[in-house]
Amino acid sequence: MRTAGDIGILGFGLRWGVLLLFAAYFFVPILWLVLATSKSAPQLLELKPLAFGSFQRIQEAWQRIIEYQNGEVLLWASNSVRYAVWALTLSLATSIPAGYILAVARFPGRRLLLWLTLITMLLPPSALVLPMFMELNLFHLINTQWAVILPSAFFPFGTYLTYIYYASSLPPELLDAARVDGCSEVQLFWHIALPLATPLLGLLAFINFSTNWNNFFGPYVLLNDDTLFNLPVGIQQFVAATSALRPGFNPSPGVMVGYQQAEAALFGLIMVVPVAIVYLIAQRYVIGGAFTGSVKG
Repeated sequence: MRTAGDIGILGFGLRWGVLLLFAAYFFVPILWLVLATSKSAPQLLELKPLAFGSFQRIQEAWQRIIEYQNGEVLLWASNSVRYAVWALTLSLATSIPAGYILAVARFPGRRLLLWLTLITMLLPPSALVLPMFMELNLFHLINTQWAVILPSAFFPFGTYLTYIYYASSLPPELLDAARVDGCSEVQLFWHIALPLATPLLGLLAFINFSTNWNNFFGPYVLLNDDTLFNLPVGIQQFVAATSALRPGFNPSPGVMVGYQQAEAALFGLIMVVPVAIVYLIAQRYVIGGAFTGSVKG
């Protein structure tokens, strides 16, 4: 018969076993991505998956990326940062007040707005591309940075999550007491509601930044100037322009050939590292915000 101590040890071992399994599931692909930058295309097939190639191959891959189109990769990275930061700032500046108003105010059409927000949140992005393209074209914003920033600034998920948070976690009595003390509605939001939403801000910032940093479809459709590309679209162009010469492949004049998988792996790391850094910075807010609105009171 098992004692309570044996059951406790068994549960402890089971928990750590599951955690280590998930850690390996997420860590091993990242490790493979790091090691792939050190190998040539033949070595990726000949060496073991987690074998190391050479530092020289990493230097060659990095140099080739930097020198592509006279350093255009750095311009793409700069564009990605600018698009993501602008979209993050605008989306938080609109979704937090909008969610707060939907939670605390009572006005005609409020329920309709909530339903429209929820429906928009559930719509696939591809369904919105054509009307978004036509609207931006009407204002002559196609092939400008605002064609990427403005659509990303609309964040229905952030609005709805903010509504859930304030509706379940903000006591109406607190707002009533502040009104009795003479606070205006703007002061209520700025001095009471916004400071209480710190965990929510961290969670929404991480989700929004990650989404905008990895945004491919929007910039791919709305931009045709390669100096305005972000990293996902630029990586696609780099891979297409430097595809390896294969049987039946007839490159156009001036197109680079000899593409190696190490460059693609290095690009993968460039895409992953900023998101990981943002997550580490916002980690405690992300964990706290993940349970936002789960308990009332």
